[in-house]
Amino acid sequence: METDNDTRISEFLLLGLSEDPKLQPLLFGLFLSMYLITVCGNLLIILAVSSDSHLHTPMYFFLANLSFADICFTSTTVPKMLWNVQTQSKLITYEGCITQIYFFLLFSSSDDFLLSVMAYDRFVAICHPLHYMVIINSWLCGLLVLVSWIMSVLNSLLQSLMVLQLSFCTEVEIPHFFCEPNQMIQLACSDTFLNDMVMYFLIVLLGGGPLAGILYSYSKIGSSIHRMSSSQGKYKAFSTCASHLSVVSLFFCMGLGVYLSSAATQSSHASAVASVMYTVVTPMLNPFIYSLRNRDIKRALKRIIGVPVM
Repeated sequence: METDNDTRISEFLLLGLSEDPKLQPLLFGLFLSMYLITVCGNLLIILAVSSDSHLHTPMYFFLANLSFADICFTSTTVPKMLWNVQTQSKLITYEGCITQIYFFLLFSSSDDFLLSVMAYDRFVAICHPLHYMVIINSWLCGLLVLVSWIMSVLNSLLQSLMVLQLSFCTEVEIPHFFCEPNQMIQLACSDTFLNDMVMYFLIVLLGGGPLAGILYSYSKIGSSIHRMSSSQGKYKAFSTCASHLSVVSLFFCMGLGVYLSSAATQSSHASAVASVMYTVVTPMLNPFIYSLRNRDIKRALKRIIGVPVM
């Protein structure tokens, strides 16, 4: 692998989750199955929301955007991994790696922001039900989604440009199944202090900020539910939030866990395995979590596929 005048190599090696040849068919089948389930499940959610007029509400509008982001999020990493396993190749070009970093950051950030927007939607719906239609109007819905995507684009653009400034010398093996930004920074032979500072600052700002907003929203929601006199009203309010809370817990616990563990330990393989949870497993589970607990979604899916959803 030759380097140019800027000591910028042309290719990297993605070591993946295991180098054992006997495990490669198993990994290929497992990840292909999860990828197909993720794409099909989230596409069904988008089709259900777009085709059923009863689902043309702010909550389902945000859910459809989340499903779209999840499809793109998984498609950023898994197809390349499947291709490498199938062709028994570990190579990824420098340009391909930077592109993967950009879209990985873009769609992971959009997931982050959309989950916080959905928490705000539930907060207004339960804590201020009489003003819900006035506050969460179509103009605000569009604005919240637009701002979420703009912030995600700016975040991914900034971090990708900073990775472009790094030089990579002889160590070109990435102990991961995709070009994970933190792993890339650790492999650089140039000074990475600024990259580390910016990365962790953005994690705190763009990860911790929305998480704090979600926790605040649900603390207020919990107080409102506790003050309800009707047990039926409590159950209805809680059921509308349970799905979202499940997704939030999966995404944030796994995502933050990976970055916190990478800062505390040098086990790259453990970090790669943990990354599977929030890059592959969580987007796959989202459609099941929302459809299995939502009668409106199940009714719309029944009309689309012709089979009742359990």
